[in-house]
Amino acid sequence: MDFDKILELLAYTLPAIVTGLVALYFFKTHIENEDKRRNFLLRKEGQNTVLPLRLQAFERLTLFLERISPSKLLIRVKPTGKDPAKYADKLIGVIEQEFEHNLAQQIYVSETAWKAVVTSKNLMVKIIRTSAAKKEIESPQQLQEDILKNGGKTEGPTLAAISYLKLEVKKVF
Repeated sequence: MDFDKILELLAYTLPAIVTGLVALYFFKTHIENEDKRRNFLLRKEGQNTVLPLRLQAFERLTLFLERISPSKLLIRVKPTGKDPAKYADKLIGVIEQEFEHNLAQQIYVSETAWKAVVTSKNLMVKIIRTSAAKKEIESPQQLQEDILKNGGKTEGPTLAAISYLKLEVKKVF
C-alpha cells in the first residue's frame, strides 16, 4: 500500500514540477529578452545624444588642423618684431594654445585619430623650430618663407591628419 501511495504522489507532483520548470524557463527567457530590449533602447537613445557630440569633435579638430596649417597660421599670426626666434615662439605658442583649447575632443574620437592630430601638431612645431634654427634665417619674413617651403614639401602634416579624420567620420555612418 505504501508503494501505491508513493506512486500516486509521484503521479500528481511530477507534472507540477515539470510545469513549474517550464514556467521558470519561459520567465527567465522573457526577463533576459526584456533586459536586452531595454539595453538596446538605452544604447539607441545614447547614440542619438553622443553622435552629435562626436561629429562636433571631428569638426573642431578639423578646424584646429586647418588653423595650424602653415599657410593659414602664417597669414593669421603676423610678426611683431624683427627677431625670427621670437616670431617662431609666437607661432608655437598659438599652436599650443589652440591645441589646449581642443584637448577635451579626444574623448569623442578614436585613439588613432587623436594620435594623428597630436602628431600633426608636433610636426608643425618641429617644422617651425627647424626653420627658426637655421642660421641663414635673419627675419620673420624669411622664416615664413622657409616654413611654407618645409611645410609644403609633402602632403603636409595637417592635410594628412584631416584626411584621416574624414575616414573616421565615414566609419561613424
